[in-house]
Amino acid sequence: MTGSIGEVAALATAFCWTASAVSFEAASKRVGSVPVNLLRLLAAFLFLTAFGLLFHGRALPLDAPPESWAWLSLSGLVGFTLGDLCLFRSFVLVGARRSLLLMCLAPPFTAMMGTLFLHENLSPLQMFGMALTIGGVAWTVLEGRREPDAEPAGRRQRAWGIALAIGGALGQAGGLILSKQGMIGFDEPFGAAQIRVLAGTVGFVVAFTFVGAWPRVAAATKDLRALALLTSGAVFGPFLGVSLSLLAVHNTEAGVASAIMSVTPILMLPIDHFRGERVSVRAVAGTLLAVAGVAVLFQG
Repeated sequence: MTGSIGEVAALATAFCWTASAVSFEAASKRVGSVPVNLLRLLAAFLFLTAFGLLFHGRALPLDAPPESWAWLSLSGLVGFTLGDLCLFRSFVLVGARRSLLLMCLAPPFTAMMGTLFLHENLSPLQMFGMALTIGGVAWTVLEGRREPDAEPAGRRQRAWGIALAIGGALGQAGGLILSKQGMIGFDEPFGAAQIRVLAGTVGFVVAFTFVGAWPRVAAATKDLRALALLTSGAVFGPFLGVSLSLLAVHNTEAGVASAIMSVTPILMLPIDHFRGERVSVRAVAGTLLAVAGVAVLFQG
């Protein structure tokens, strides 16, 4: 480990994902989340390609060893394609609040996978900090808007929605673990992010072809405002955010990085306040708890 590089990168990732969430939310309201999923990755791939040409003199990270390409590509498919498809479908079945609450399982899933596959062992102080952070985020998310289910949900539909949200958390955790494995022989976060984004894009292309989503994607490209919003989101999300997340997991335990990155709902609270939404005392308390957890993780 080098100082707190991993923890700082994880916190910077959370800020980037907050900015991207605002942009993607606005773009999705205009053209739907389905085309935004693919178009954001295409935009990010262009930015990552330009970055590679400018700073490394190559359009693709062909200097990465084949093993890194394999692990990082698998990470992109698991994290971007499978994880995001599960999460967005769970939004429809059980609502965003329940889905985001279940996404709080991603840090402990990541920690468990890190222990099993990467032999990472968290200290008691780190586990305490993770518990504080996840508890604060979960408490805050539970205080969120009590939106009704997007569809009338019976028991079976709720069960599917919960299972898909858990699948989204597993996808995020698995993506981070696979990314860390892939970076063992390739210490270049932006190049690693480019491989992940490329694989995720291919995964979405296959999925969209299978479900016939291309007309919606074509219609979305005609909305210039939506394109501007998702381009902005791509800069802060798959371009900067994902690259920083890889820097984070490369320089600290994957579970610690995942816990710090999970504070995005906390960082959304000031934005909600400026939008005119009420921020309760409970949400503020949850924020303080999560911040305390992050502080402990930095010390750990």
